[in-house]
Amino acid sequence: MSTYTLVLGGTGKTGRRIVARLQAQGVEVRVGSRSLPFDWYDATTWPGALEDVETAYISYFPDLVVEGAPERVGAFARLAASKGVRRLVLLSGRGEAEAQRAEQEVIAAGTEWTVVRCSWFAQNFSEAFLLDGVLAGEIALPAGDVPEPFVDAEDIADVATAALTQDGHHGEIYELTGPRALRFEEAAAEIAAAIGRELRFVSVPGEAFHAGMLSAGVPEDEAVLVSWLFREVLDGRNVEPQDGVRRALGRAPRDFGEYARVTAASGAWA
Repeated sequence: MSTYTLVLGGTGKTGRRIVARLQAQGVEVRVGSRSLPFDWYDATTWPGALEDVETAYISYFPDLVVEGAPERVGAFARLAASKGVRRLVLLSGRGEAEAQRAEQEVIAAGTEWTVVRCSWFAQNFSEAFLLDGVLAGEIALPAGDVPEPFVDAEDIADVATAALTQDGHHGEIYELTGPRALRFEEAAAEIAAAIGRELRFVSVPGEAFHAGMLSAGVPEDEAVLVSWLFREVLDGRNVEPQDGVRRALGRAPRDFGEYARVTAASGAWA
């Protein structure tokens, strides 16, 4: 009997939050991550991860825009369907053509499906590559006047958990954003207000940003990906806030200011 919910990327920003929510509901969870026997680049690890699985959350590492990602996601989704998995929830990206190719692969696999299509995570300021800048008092990015409706990972986890555990979400593509778009300079100002100290934003050329990541020890493939995201996706295509959180959960999305205050209170920026 299929009893497990598989959470791929279960130690990441969204995955660990989903795991915590599922466990709180008494759901039997299987966590697939780089430290456990699941590897996107080794298909022999996939069947074992899918044994006795009823529903699965698909988060592709490092990102759906990397070469071969849609094909791997499609192969995994088809294998899941053949093994009796009933429902798949895919974490996708707004404004990314390769991510939308991966969405079509999941849709065609033959299971129930939900797509959770997200903008930039607010948690990138506290749990990812922007944290060091916040701690140092200066965020230097190749970003100018184009705003972004940053989405809180807590909202992503709430929507994904609902889609995994409740009926009524099959066939839905939820575009998840915050309720308002902010320039990176404005986001830095809100964080500064929350932590009570200065946080400068500096706009830098893309080449300098890329070189800075490498000098800071960021792996080359990660630096290439992040640079691409700033260059290609942060061009205005994702400016407008969307209603995915409200459609999925019946409530407004969390505001960036709330994220900043909660994160400051947690000590993450101390």
